[in-house]
Amino acid sequence: MSDFRNYQARSGLGSAEMIDQGLRSYMLTVYNLMGVGLAITGIAAFVISLLATTTDPSQAVGQFGNGVMLTNIGVALYGSPLKWLVMLAPVALVFFLSFRIQSMSVSAARTTFLVYAGLVGLSLSSILLIYTGQSVVQTFFVTAASFGALSLYGYTTKRSLSAMGSFLIMGLIGLLIASVVNIFLQSSALAFAVSAIGVLVFAGLTAYDTQKIKEMYFEQDGYDTAGRKAILGALTLYLDFINLFLFLLRFMGDRR
Repeated sequence: MSDFRNYQARSGLGSAEMIDQGLRSYMLTVYNLMGVGLAITGIAAFVISLLATTTDPSQAVGQFGNGVMLTNIGVALYGSPLKWLVMLAPVALVFFLSFRIQSMSVSAARTTFLVYAGLVGLSLSSILLIYTGQSVVQTFFVTAASFGALSLYGYTTKRSLSAMGSFLIMGLIGLLIASVVNIFLQSSALAFAVSAIGVLVFAGLTAYDTQKIKEMYFEQDGYDTAGRKAILGALTLYLDFINLFLFLLRFMGDRR
């Protein structure tokens, strides 16, 4: 009987170790894919900003709002109706991926996510025309450090963050409404409040989403199911990082 109990204990320990190892591998896949997406976004934004601007007046065909000289590419991206396509294409693609991922193959879902990351880079390239490169880099590293600490908390805490998650979702909805309203009001006080609340909301969502992604892991998932979960998790954390970065940039960024 004691041998049987010892066997059960050893079996349970082995199973727990396998789950822990599988969970680490799953989360590593999530973070790696998110990191690749961020790298693609950064490279795309940098390359597009170089192609869209010039310091040679003889090559300039237009100007950005703050006087930065634009090439033909810059005028097309930031001064023509094409800018609406650049802004809305990432939104359309992220909704497509979120709603269709369960019916997509893992490779197709991964490719769609990486294409989305590139489109976000195209859309965000204008921030390199608005803010100095040094302040953008500094804000990125502050965001990365904050994100890492918050995500680590969400991964390691034993406390359920589900109640906080419901509150944060409500805050996010209010944030979107306030942002739309301020498009018409152009209130600096409201803009400051939106930025401050945005930092708090996405800081909280980083921890909450990390815990939720961790809880999505199930040892018996097949390759396709686990792959889709990892891609969806990477997309979620990618969006948290990007939004946290953008809201922090409003506080830390030095305008040109």
